[in-house]
Amino acid sequence: MARKYFGTDGVRGRVGEMPITPDFVMRLGYAAGKVLTQAGSTDAKPTVLIGKDTRISGYMLEAALEAGLSAAGVDVLLAGPVPTPAVAYLTRALRLSAGIVISASHNPYYDNGIKFFSAQGNKLPDTVEQAIEAALDTPMSCVSSEKLGKAHRIEDARGRYVEFCKSTFPTELDLRGLKIVLDCAHGAAYQIAPLVFHELGAEVITIGNQPNGLNINDGFGATSPAALRDAVRNHQADIGIALDGDADRLLMTDATGCLYDGDQLLYVMIKDRLKNGPVNGAVGTLMTNMALEIALKKMGVGFARAKVGDRYVLEVMRERGWILGGEGSGHLLCLDKQTTGDGIVSALQILSALKRSGMTLAESVADLPLFPQTLINVKVSADFDWLQNAGMIAEKEQVERELGDNGRVLIRPSGTEPLIRVMVEARNADVAQQMAHRIAGKV
Repeated sequence: MARKYFGTDGVRGRVGEMPITPDFVMRLGYAAGKVLTQAGSTDAKPTVLIGKDTRISGYMLEAALEAGLSAAGVDVLLAGPVPTPAVAYLTRALRLSAGIVISASHNPYYDNGIKFFSAQGNKLPDTVEQAIEAALDTPMSCVSSEKLGKAHRIEDARGRYVEFCKSTFPTELDLRGLKIVLDCAHGAAYQIAPLVFHELGAEVITIGNQPNGLNINDGFGATSPAALRDAVRNHQADIGIALDGDADRLLMTDATGCLYDGDQLLYVMIKDRLKNGPVNGAVGTLMTNMALEIALKKMGVGFARAKVGDRYVLEVMRERGWILGGEGSGHLLCLDKQTTGDGIVSALQILSALKRSGMTLAESVADLPLFPQTLINVKVSADFDWLQNAGMIAEKEQVERELGDNGRVLIRPSGTEPLIRVMVEARNADVAQQMAHRIAGKV
């Protein structure tokens, strides 16, 4: 069944426009509460944790969610500004019914969204999201006064999560002698991430840690790495770490300011794991660089591609029984450490790998020369179907024959705009560019 409000990562949109309005979010909280009440035990009142990032609209949406959940008879725990993965962890650790995050991840401040986690700290299954959408179509009411939910604030939410993150770093190692520049994107991790790396022994220089409700992801963070690169060079740091607004993804730099994306960081983790035994496989996406697939094959590590989105990467990982996966954008999954993508935990896995090997990031990925990629966005009419465009299909097939095993072609429509995205990957940048333009020209 098609979902009306839920996308690949919860409900998201521009604040003040459907569905991110206070009245709708209150109804969403009520609908979620009714579904949880029906699914939970009759002996105990369901309890839901709410966390948020630093957007100014978080205050309004938090109050709306709290009201809706309370009206459905659900107790609420408020964690305040914490990373998305912190909500996943705390929901599981506190044995709660569900977790909710108010965040639009790497989007600007004027967007916001609502993400849900199950009691196990996983993204909600489609069936539960469909049940919530069905409940949204019924009139909102209210339980009797004696059954209303209560709200409490968790004062130690940040401290609990800091300790959890540190527990994923090997006890025999520390970060002493390492100077790190940490970019928190003026987002949810601005109080937490510096503590984690400092308490493990690193000298930490923090930027992007002055949120004002309007500056999240603005010129800082994983989507704007220039500030990190400059700070690493200016402070002569050993390494740079950039999180996004809700701290579920990261990019890293070395001492020269050279950037390393999710494909390269996943490769570093896999190489490190191979030292302790076989790695059955890893999951990437349709956009994962072909060089990673080829390198893993040589190492005897299986590889599978999922649709773009960490939700889909996770689905394939579970199907295959694999514990490692990720996206080039920096969403990395280590299911033996955390149930969802976690920028801080992933960074710690990379740092532990570098500590054990004694190598720099550059040295660790020297044997992974990424294929150049050319991506062209072609504006099309809303009803354009490239699969019905004979010229485009013929050109795509011709390019694939010419590339052989030395590249690949990916064509996909945008999910949010009237665009066709044409991506060509090849060992030579000029070849990739020429071939991408050949295909795009057929539109």
